[in-house]
Amino acid sequence: MEGQGSARRTFLRSTSAAVAATLLPARARGANDRIAAAFIGMGRMGIANLRIALKQPGLEAVAVCDVYRPHLEQAVAETGGRARPVRDFREILADKSIDVVCISTPDHWHAYMTVEACKAGKDVYVEKPLCVAIEEGRKMVEAARKYNRVVQAGTMQRSGIHFRKACDLVRKGVLGKVTFVRTWNYGLAPEQGIGNPADRDPPEGLDWDLWLGPAPKRPFNPNRFGVDPKAFSHFRWFWDYAGGMMTDWGVHWLDIVQMAFGEEMPAAVVALGGKYYLKDNRETPDTLQVTYEYPSGFIATYENRFGNAQSLFNKPGGILFHGSKATLFVDRSEYRLLPERDSGLEYIQEPSSNNANVAHWQNFLECVRTRQRPVSDVETCFRSTATCLLGNIALLSRRRIDWDDKAGTVLQKEAEPLLRREYRPPWKLEV
Repeated sequence: MEGQGSARRTFLRSTSAAVAATLLPARARGANDRIAAAFIGMGRMGIANLRIALKQPGLEAVAVCDVYRPHLEQAVAETGGRARPVRDFREILADKSIDVVCISTPDHWHAYMTVEACKAGKDVYVEKPLCVAIEEGRKMVEAARKYNRVVQAGTMQRSGIHFRKACDLVRKGVLGKVTFVRTWNYGLAPEQGIGNPADRDPPEGLDWDLWLGPAPKRPFNPNRFGVDPKAFSHFRWFWDYAGGMMTDWGVHWLDIVQMAFGEEMPAAVVALGGKYYLKDNRETPDTLQVTYEYPSGFIATYENRFGNAQSLFNKPGGILFHGSKATLFVDRSEYRLLPERDSGLEYIQEPSSNNANVAHWQNFLECVRTRQRPVSDVETCFRSTATCLLGNIALLSRRRIDWDDKAGTVLQKEAEPLLRREYRPPWKLEV
């Protein structure tokens, strides 16, 4: 019966792909057909995505876009001068010759650009976290479905072979009953952190008002803009644009936890944290512990600190699944299975065996051609991002938060406003 069911599922997937393909222009169907791609947001992550994409067969980077001239000039150079430089992303979306867009902007732009790209008939690769408010993510999913677009999120660990194997071990019960999962990012930063620069005029070549977009009007501050040649941008430490480490790294780890448990969402969340160590002008916590209770009967935590680097396995970040038969550790370099006494299991250590970033792009482009849903489909990443946003909601509201997954809301009415954010005129998020 299992073989018959598997064959039936394979047949249905193949049939669905064939039907979907008949609805597409010819250029989006064949494995060797050209895909015209544009890249929006050309900071460090945007350049990294561009470099990976340029190596994919059948993809042509026809345009690059950024509101900061030095980033735009670097991106054009990366393409050998072949890509058209664009300052305003709306020009990209209006270009009907462009098939896909990659969005690697600061987080506060992800929702608007993704929804508008879907409305413009383009498939989307959008960086994680999916959004900065839960209601935004819901509209992103709605737009992808309404306009029949392929939307891959940048939670690329799902394309890592060893991550998939680790999740299989959890799902198959090899660890026994898992009742506790720990995820973490630990490090020791200088106490001055990113410093306390004064507000000032934006640098030449930056359109600060367009960089802010739907976020509140603020004077330019170097840390809010956050461009740093030695680090990923510091915008992620300000609530207007992002959610701190909870959404920046927590989404990677909790995404894998939820992948291992069948995409289950937590039922309850509590959080404590604050700025206890760093003396800079960031707003998000430097020390944080968030605890999630899942309906199937386990607790997961996300922990972050900047004031101490001591960690399990001498690892600055990772996941530990604690089961009655074994503990499973996984990070981007490996997974390890550590048996409990008398479990009958053997110690296993397996390194990463593929480049997850490259595989993630390959999966996206394959789905652009076949119209299948990608491995990090927008709806999947929405659930993982919402989990992290609930952690921040619990922190900011100083309350236990109960999540009604069926209704898609929190039970604490006083916390409901934190599910949304106001857009600065004239920007409106409309599907």
